[in-house]
Amino acid sequence: MDETKQTIEKIPAVALRGMTILPGMITHFDVSRDRSMRAVEAAMEGDRMIFVVTQCDIQEENPTIDDLYHVGLYAEVKQVIRMRNSVVRILIDGKKRAELCEFTDREEYLEANVIVHEDYYEEDLPVQAEKAMVESIQETFFKYADANGHIAPERRKRVKEISDLSKLIDYIANSLPVSYPDKQKILDAISLTARYEELLTLLFTETEVSAYKEEFQQKVKERVDKHQREYVLREQMAQIREELGTKDDESEIDEYRKKVEMLDAPEDVKARLNKEIKRLESLNDNSSESSVTRGYIETLLELPWNRATTDHKDLQEAQNILEEDHYGLKDVKERVLEFLAVRNLTEKGDAPILCLVGPPGCGKTSIAHSIARAVGKEYVRISLGGVRDEAEIRGHRKTYVGAMPGRIIEGLKQAGVRNPLMLLDEIDKASSDHRGDTSAALLEVLDSEQNARFRDHYVELPVDLSDVLFIATANDRGAIPKPLLDRMEIIEIPGYTANEKFHIAKNYLVDKQRSKNGLKKNQLQIQDRAIREIISGYTREAGVRDLERKIGSICRKAARRVYEGEEGKISVAATGLKEFLGPVRYLPEKKNKKSDIGIVRGLAWTAVGGVTLEVEVNILPGKGHLMLTGKLGDVMKESAQTALSYVRSIAPEYHVNADFFETHDIHIHIPEGATPKDGPSAGVTLTCALLSAVVEIPVRSDIAMTGEVTLRGRVLAIGGLKEKLLAANMAGMKTVCIPRDNLRDLEEIDDEIKAGLEIIATESVKENIALSFVKKKK
Repeated sequence: MDETKQTIEKIPAVALRGMTILPGMITHFDVSRDRSMRAVEAAMEGDRMIFVVTQCDIQEENPTIDDLYHVGLYAEVKQVIRMRNSVVRILIDGKKRAELCEFTDREEYLEANVIVHEDYYEEDLPVQAEKAMVESIQETFFKYADANGHIAPERRKRVKEISDLSKLIDYIANSLPVSYPDKQKILDAISLTARYEELLTLLFTETEVSAYKEEFQQKVKERVDKHQREYVLREQMAQIREELGTKDDESEIDEYRKKVEMLDAPEDVKARLNKEIKRLESLNDNSSESSVTRGYIETLLELPWNRATTDHKDLQEAQNILEEDHYGLKDVKERVLEFLAVRNLTEKGDAPILCLVGPPGCGKTSIAHSIARAVGKEYVRISLGGVRDEAEIRGHRKTYVGAMPGRIIEGLKQAGVRNPLMLLDEIDKASSDHRGDTSAALLEVLDSEQNARFRDHYVELPVDLSDVLFIATANDRGAIPKPLLDRMEIIEIPGYTANEKFHIAKNYLVDKQRSKNGLKKNQLQIQDRAIREIISGYTREAGVRDLERKIGSICRKAARRVYEGEEGKISVAATGLKEFLGPVRYLPEKKNKKSDIGIVRGLAWTAVGGVTLEVEVNILPGKGHLMLTGKLGDVMKESAQTALSYVRSIAPEYHVNADFFETHDIHIHIPEGATPKDGPSAGVTLTCALLSAVVEIPVRSDIAMTGEVTLRGRVLAIGGLKEKLLAANMAGMKTVCIPRDNLRDLEEIDDEIKAGLEIIATESVKENIALSFVKKKK
């Protein structure tokens, strides 16, 4: 609506002290100053209209125009009641906002020239906008009312009923228990837009204040209740002890002092303990500082400052333990034995720190446990998965509530010696955020130059970690921060072959689960063919963790049958697995029955082992667009672009029309669309599939390939070759094309994996094309 103004001259004025009244409010106030009372009388003799304005300074007895706010209330005097002590109570009805222009200081009373304002917006707004503003204020008020907890239901109901924006703002502002300067800001806002913003700001502020007030009151109440309860209980306990005459002969302080005398620790540690004990002696038992100091003393007493075990140095015994605990893993065992030999020769913890990297379930943690057995060390496992706070490693400072030592110090306490084997499990899962960088804290722990004087924030004393044998495990080498990776020596633990899994299950897992479930060897037998069927049909993993769970499930069902009275040995055959484990979960990967156009089998590496990856390409009439589906990552998308560029460059050699790529769309799809896929090693597969679809020549169904491709068609080396060849073998592939640069990796791969595969090394995509494209019959 448009702004309108009306000038009213010589309207009587009353200055208010300590209160602000807004339009729409019928209220009363007391008047005691002579000039104010005469102004009221003048209004009663006239049209009863009066200008009510608030003083800036309530101490001023004779205010001038400079002592008053410039916006007041244009109101009607409804009633005048004379009270005792020369005080007059005035009842007024606030009508509209009025802006003070000037004062006429008459002898009897004040007269003011004011401009009475109608409600208006700073710009034209649609009806929907005004409705939205009304609803916004109502919602904000209800949030304030919920936080405040003292708003009457009638007032909430009234706010919900008012649909006029101006009336709603003034009603809410009048009802808020805020100071008069805050209300004056609402009164000063002539336009509805400004008034709306002022009220919202005020409501938001008051809502936060109410929430904080409630929180503080609750905390104080809980603290007082807790202290009162503790006080009463302690008084009762003291009275009971006094009546029974069972007070301890030796105080807690004396016990601590005796423990310090017996403690095998450096002198600076003992000095710190005596200082803390003396401090504890002076503290009130009921104080929070007392419990913090007591916890700190007990932590220092429990740490193994000088306690250590003697390492076993018999390498043959170590080898026997590794062979006893693990099947296969020849290279890994050799490297571990070399590591132990070097450590025995150096006599100190300067040997490299091992990091065992491999998929889940392949025996990383159990190898670390076996190393601890082999060298005669106490074993402590520290899980770093999901650790984000640096204080988890370095500890919390004692000033914080609930402070405690970090995981390294807790590990030493758990081991009870200063030279345990400490396994840092899943070091690749440790991350960082605003609370600090976990990997930076681990750098000091793993650095032999620094860890001899490791400082935990809680302990506040140097702790020697140089005799601790640290071993780390990880699933993904690439996720370990580079500085941390530099301090460790990586030992790759690849996934197991099907034959290795069979021997592990037969020689280790079946006996372990049978014993765990209370069965004897003559009560349950799992036949060899059944074990192989579990491996191929019920598990799909690089390790043996799920395989062990399946064997455990069979043992539990057999245990129930034995407990219910079934006699004789339960023999589980491959044909009877459905009774124990249900239907087969995984069908074996099979090659395509026939060679097809635009379909090529690739090989990929994942954190749980190798898989085959089928690439499909379809050519459609269109405008040269490239569509990529199958949840592909950025690197794989770029590989597809590179493959397309290379195919376009060699297309003339295959007599492809010059405008072919402008008049056709290309759709590349990799099945299992819900599974994320990424990496550059599918480049050669994408290239062959693209060219096959363009020139309409089928690709052999018994061939698989892997390799990164360049714009010039060169095939570059890839990683995870063992896992990829294992996947190709399981899928029944006959021929596998690998980059020539990966030939050196074949020497480290077991013959069992390579058996039955024709492995061909290629340097260029054209070699892959020549090998994989079906020759046309002449």
